Amino acid sequence: MTHLRSRSRTRRVTRFVAPVVLAAVVLAACGSGTKSTTTTATTATTAAGTQPAGELTSLTIGYSAWPGWFPLAVADKAGIFTKAGLKVDLKYFVDYTASLDALVAGQLDVNAQTLNDTIFAVASGSDQKIVVTGDNSTGNDAVICDQSITTIDGLKGKTIAAEAGVVDHFLLLQGLATKGMTEKDISFQGVKTDAAAAAFAGGQFDCAAVFAPFTLQALERPGSHVLFSSKDFPGTIPDHLVATAKAAADPVSMQKLVNAWYMTLDYIKANPDESTKIMADVAGLSVADYQSLADGTTLFTADQALSAFADRPNDPTSLVEMARRINPFLVSSGLTKTEADLSGIFDDTYTKAYVDGSSTTG
Repeated sequence: MTHLRSRSRTRRVTRFVAPVVLAAVVLAACGSGTKSTTTTATTATTAAGTQPAGELTSLTIGYSAWPGWFPLAVADKAGIFTKAGLKVDLKYFVDYTASLDALVAGQLDVNAQTLNDTIFAVASGSDQKIVVTGDNSTGNDAVICDQSITTIDGLKGKTIAAEAGVVDHFLLLQGLATKGMTEKDISFQGVKTDAAAAAFAGGQFDCAAVFAPFTLQALERPGSHVLFSSKDFPGTIPDHLVATAKAAADPVSMQKLVNAWYMTLDYIKANPDESTKIMADVAGLSVADYQSLADGTTLFTADQALSAFADRPNDPTSLVEMARRINPFLVSSGLTKTEADLSGIFDDTYTKAYVDGSSTTG
């Protein structure tokens, strides 16, 4: 297998430390209101067409290691940002946490990040808006165990490594909750994701909860297998492009960003070999290894994104519903003192404009 570049604290559930049974989160969510958190349409569509063709607007965009975010590298290398009317300073972060901090500090205009981290930031006073809902993890986050463990019940008393605070720690706890178990029922070892995968592959630990591409490294251990993954928990780990309040106040740039994202997905579909090579290079993987991850991340079409933006109570694939579940979870875990104000956190304006054909590409 090709060398995996070291990446620390990637795709975290921000500073998650307390074990919480998912059922409690669901019950808390059922008591929450069902008010839609999607921003009402603004003047973005008309504003997007007022900029002279060929004049570029500037954005600084951050991203880190996750298959759903590597299309940004394709947009950069294939000149799609420019075609959409954007001058983009694309910054790759080895440390995902640093990208979150950079967005809060205003050093980035847009960042690729999870729903959990966005809600945490908003609850902590940062004004952020999700303008692109890019993907759901559908298998690329996984709990991988040795051959002796074949059921979730079998995890009791076992040593399981995961990076404390990442979404895979969160996934582990959800799996345990299905059997009425918590972190207290296992021997949890907080180890950074790259180190957890390497140590498990080398024979240490009974299981490891890791995300792609480190899943490939963990599965190098003879007899190892995926016990459960994000595929078993639909909608739980969604990923987005999130803008600061200042950037989101510029409808021209936001529309161009959304246009560029879907232009990129079209480009990837039309040029699969070239695009996969670009993304594999950024991931530090061979093309074959990168292709093996394809089914584990579901990249949304624009229509699928609009469906995810829609408020569907009790449906975890609805971002609004998942946000309602995450909000009390963050409070009960002691991560935030109060729930985030979710009104306006989701802005589907530009995706709608793209779908109905009223957007422009600069």
